[in-house]
Amino acid sequence: MIQVTGAVRHGARRSLSISEGLAESERRLYERIPADVSYVPHPLYYRPETEERLFGKQAEETDIPAWRPFPERPQDAAHLPAQRARLSVDDEKRGFLRYNYARFRLSGLVEAQHRQAALVTAKEMVLWYRRVMDIRAGLVRAYMPLVIAMAKRTSARNVEFAELIGEGNLALLRSIDKFDVARGFRFSTYACRAILKTFRRLAGKAQRYRALFPVRYDPKLDPDDHDMMRDQANRRDWLESLGKVLAANLADLSPVERTILTERFALRPRADRQTLAAVGRMVGLTCERVRQIQNVALGKLRSALEAQALAS
Repeated sequence: MIQVTGAVRHGARRSLSISEGLAESERRLYERIPADVSYVPHPLYYRPETEERLFGKQAEETDIPAWRPFPERPQDAAHLPAQRARLSVDDEKRGFLRYNYARFRLSGLVEAQHRQAALVTAKEMVLWYRRVMDIRAGLVRAYMPLVIAMAKRTSARNVEFAELIGEGNLALLRSIDKFDVARGFRFSTYACRAILKTFRRLAGKAQRYRALFPVRYDPKLDPDDHDMMRDQANRRDWLESLGKVLAANLADLSPVERTILTERFALRPRADRQTLAAVGRMVGLTCERVRQIQNVALGKLRSALEAQALAS
């Protein structure tokens, strides 16, 4: 396929005087026009009546099928409503002629702007660039079902269905830019081969990757110790605060209360927790009385710790 390109110096295109003469929406489009504009040539483009035939008031419009999003999984595609019939031969030919003619006109304007920058040329560039993008979006919308159809037929191991769709969309865009309608065959014939070739290349790449890295990393299997570290830090802070309260007796504990808490909860270094009966024998009280004193002492400690937390 022959590619015709035109170049332009961005500095000359984007002169201050030209930018000031464009509306904000026009300026944004003008800045996006590429320096090299390619198109697929056709003898029809050089005839004076072509613009009126393709873009005039009497030009026939192409009815583009409505777009629908692709499913994340191939099995979900069976539950989608049926897609409208693809473009007819005449609609397809007219669509690609309009697309490449718009690029042809834009390429000529880019070259003219390179030779001598002018506001009127810039406005025409914006007009034709908008037409290029609108027609291209319509063609993409019309032929997107080709990508999902090819993806459903492809048995590519180790390749996610969504990844196939992404690569297939890129192949579709490249095919739209390079398709020559003058050769007489349908776009689906040309695009499907390009899409399948992309899928095969992607599958081969995935197979080589799996050969080099047979074990796949799964973040779900990686233990997360954030909660454990947080609990340990909270426990250290609590023990530090408890030590300060007990050392200064900020809870106003009696000697019996201090003894009961120390023995019951092993607050002495290398000590073991004692039962209510064992502590009762130490202080000469019954198990029930030891339990009552313990609860009162714990309430005092809790109040002292809360007061210390508020003070800090």
